Amino acid sequence: MPPPSDAVRYRITRRALTLLTASRHPATILAMKPLARQSTTPRPPRTQRGAETRERILAAAEREIGAKGFAVASVASMTRSARVAQGTFYIYFRSKEEVMHELVLRMGQRVRRHLNAATRGARRRLDAERIGLRAYLEFVQDHPNLYRIVEEAQFAVPAAHRQYYLEFARAYSAGLRAAEDSRQIRRGDAQVRAWALMGMATMLGKRYCIWSRHSRLQHIAKSAADLVEFGLRR
Repeated sequence: MPPPSDAVRYRITRRALTLLTASRHPATILAMKPLARQSTTPRPPRTQRGAETRERILAAAEREIGAKGFAVASVASMTRSARVAQGTFYIYFRSKEEVMHELVLRMGQRVRRHLNAATRGARRRLDAERIGLRAYLEFVQDHPNLYRIVEEAQFAVPAAHRQYYLEFARAYSAGLRAAEDSRQIRRGDAQVRAWALMGMATMLGKRYCIWSRHSRLQHIAKSAADLVEFGLRR
């Protein structure tokens, strides 16, 4: 349970003093109104300093959860890494799960931005697949903690885990349909194709960027892109 903030302590103390005074006058107790219930939903930071503190907590959470796992990482270790008081955590987040949820969704946004920037100049959809896969593997290699967080999210925050992949698949399938319409690829089920290609990228990231750091990411991306373009047929 988080330690009470100064404001909460003040309200508790004020309430106790009021009750102590009212105890000498029973009629006063009946006339007392209960204190208004405060919202437990953290508000977004209103100042630049608050925003910076929140970002430090998120960065620390990424390091702690990515390195130790969700079950082992604690609010205490996150705030210690962020160099803030433990009570400060609860100004911005209600729980460790809420931090995890935000990290997962941020991972999705960062990956999509990274892939969009990498493939912007691709002239064909098949070129974009090869370039995008290599860019994805490079991102995973550079951000292994975020990759592990997404993997653990399926148990810790399953709704965020599901949302991460659904949003990715939605954008991916839209790109495939656009390529179909411009006759760059043959028509097919864009949803199934999107999930199949995402699955391939996820497994390649795990094998060549998480389990070991592979230096030939271009070769891996080219080999996978060759499979996408030509299949297994002789």
